[in-house]
Amino acid sequence: MKGPVFSYLAIVALLLAGSGASDMTMPATAIGANELSVKIPIGAVWSLTGDAAVYGPSQKNAAELAFEEINKSGMLGKSKLTLITEDDRSTKEGAIAAFDTLIKKDKVVAILGPTLSNSAKAAFPIAQDAKVVVLGVSTTASGITEIGDFIFRDSLPEIRVQPNTIKVTLNKLGYKKVAVMYGDDDVFTKSGYEVFKKALEDNGVQILTTETFKRKDTDFSAQLTKLRGLNPDEIIVSALAEEAAGIMSQGRQLGIPSSVHFIGGNGFNSPKLAQLGGSSAEGAISGAAWFIGSDTPGNKSFVEAYRRRYGSDPDQFAAQAYAGVYIVAKAIKSAGSNDSKAIRDAMASIRDLDTVLGKFSFDTHREPVHAPIVQIIKNGKFELFQ
Repeated sequence: MKGPVFSYLAIVALLLAGSGASDMTMPATAIGANELSVKIPIGAVWSLTGDAAVYGPSQKNAAELAFEEINKSGMLGKSKLTLITEDDRSTKEGAIAAFDTLIKKDKVVAILGPTLSNSAKAAFPIAQDAKVVVLGVSTTASGITEIGDFIFRDSLPEIRVQPNTIKVTLNKLGYKKVAVMYGDDDVFTKSGYEVFKKALEDNGVQILTTETFKRKDTDFSAQLTKLRGLNPDEIIVSALAEEAAGIMSQGRQLGIPSSVHFIGGNGFNSPKLAQLGGSSAEGAISGAAWFIGSDTPGNKSFVEAYRRRYGSDPDQFAAQAYAGVYIVAKAIKSAGSNDSKAIRDAMASIRDLDTVLGKFSFDTHREPVHAPIVQIIKNGKFELFQ
């Protein structure tokens, strides 16, 4: 790549600002220079092939961009981050094998990923047992950080996003009765359904029916025909992008009118949904952790850099991976050491760090703290729902 794609000094300034005044006066080249290795291996596990390949490539792209920026900035002095990427093939078995390789062979000090909550539930115990820090950047199911004290995530869990989604859409659309569909064989989609169900009940919304499906299903006509006959005001869907696009396309073909919105969770938050669903995805609404037009610190520069390098817009999954690299780098910088416990303690102490996701903190359970948003697909693009 020719020339800098980002204001590296600006990024470092933002990170230092988030760590307090005493850090701001310390030269980047002096931080951990005597204690950090010259090369610091960081692992990343993405779904680059398989069912979740609509999400993984943008995560890989954004992570590589962030690594390059950090290393060029001198943020870690003479030390450089080395990125080692594994493809889990969108399977639990692939994630387990990837974590084993990164921890036992590559001796990484931290791992980003994997893409799916299903895979995280299977692989995170390996890192916890080895006392290697993990940062989930797209895992939103319940119970992720409960696996252990070396497990973190910067991806807002469903329980912190979907209640807000229901509140915002209910205030705007005024619906009274809905139908619900969810995948019953996936940790993420099951968790999303449970959170949606409670939020709907808490707000007095009637659930006319609840229909289920499996990953890789392609025929949803039976469920959708039943839904159409009940005349719901809106349809709540907890699904990954491929199944969600199929549900929307078949629903419109079966006569469900465009006035009935499909409202979903994190699985909706990929541009692939609009590409796969076409006109049927118009008006789809989802709770999200990031918006491309946000004025959060460094976001405009991140979007422009991503576009220049990859020729496309970043999505939420890219933004969370990008922010995740800076969060890990900040923890290593603060720890001034390759020691896993020191990195873990420094990560847990992060408060009000400026990131493209906004002001970012971890709570006492290593869960992310920042504001969620609600977005809608219009003309094939995400816009804020307001």
